[in-house]
Amino acid sequence: MSRVYNFSAGPSMLPEEVLKRAQAEMLECGDSGMSVMEMSHRSKDYDKIIKGAEALVRELMNVPDNYKVMFVQGGGSTQFAMVPLNLATKHKAADYIITGQWAKKAAAEAEKYIKVNKVASSADKTFSYIPKTTAKDFSSKDEVDYCYICYNNTIYGTRYTELPQTEATLIADISSNAMSEVIDVSKFGLLFAGAQKNLGPAGVVLVIAREDLLGEPMEGTPTMLTYKTHADNDSLYNTPPTYAIYILKLVLEWIKEQGGIAAVQKVNEKKAKILYDFLDSSKLFKGTVVKEDRSLMNVPFVTGDSDLDAKFVKEATEAGLVNLKGHRSVGGMRASIYNAMPVEGVIALVEFMKKFEQENL
Repeated sequence: MSRVYNFSAGPSMLPEEVLKRAQAEMLECGDSGMSVMEMSHRSKDYDKIIKGAEALVRELMNVPDNYKVMFVQGGGSTQFAMVPLNLATKHKAADYIITGQWAKKAAAEAEKYIKVNKVASSADKTFSYIPKTTAKDFSSKDEVDYCYICYNNTIYGTRYTELPQTEATLIADISSNAMSEVIDVSKFGLLFAGAQKNLGPAGVVLVIAREDLLGEPMEGTPTMLTYKTHADNDSLYNTPPTYAIYILKLVLEWIKEQGGIAAVQKVNEKKAKILYDFLDSSKLFKGTVVKEDRSLMNVPFVTGDSDLDAKFVKEATEAGLVNLKGHRSVGGMRASIYNAMPVEGVIALVEFMKKFEQENL
């Protein structure tokens, strides 16, 4: 068996150790006599798994005691509605910074329920930078219920290195950088992350929310779209995505074995530097993001010729470097180098890019 280096933006590669552990436990997890997929979510065996996953989230991210950790369904896109429905109950207004398609979609969904102030956008340069803002750009906490950002932009490869200076409660989509770098949870009212990039397989979303925000939602909000429903029932109000949460727990154990998030961040910074250093010196390839806002996780690049881009993606795939085609809205290439991507995978990509450059200049 030969495994490829998978640069997909999500679902993405998982640590090989996690896959082997899941394989070994496929028929029987522990001494339960059954697969996790067969367990009742109300059973003692499964309770150990979901409680263990929550404990690891709290430990690895240093989650304060006054925050709830929830595992919910519906993907990150459902959070675009859940956030305003649950958190914009006082002023029915919020500030949004538009740094890419996901922030744009989140704002559009929120506009169905509340007033959205688009305080800044980088759409003028194809979302290739994070807009510079100051405190005066934002509404006061007496005017809006929260300020929303997408921390790392998967499609465009940008990332916040400094948080916005807003006095409103800060909400962040961390789907593509969760547990890839140290994040101070206490600076946010709510964080959410679709698991299928750094945390596990598709099907579950991690939500970390400050308890005082989890009151009654807007009138008419469905039960399953109410954070309080999940918080009060330890993510077990209905049948959760049990196997996805189990794999997430294994991934969290793997992160802990690597030395925790700070240690993982150092490796991620090393991987990103290898790739960005090559792009900065290349005569054929070039990155598309301003240097100060470059993502550690998603690295878009182009040759400037769409036919050559297509040739590169085809030949890279044949060489075992797969899913390098850029998002359909951007084109070019994109290498997603999440936690599970080893340094060797990035080195292999750069060596292939050097070879391709020599052959096509």
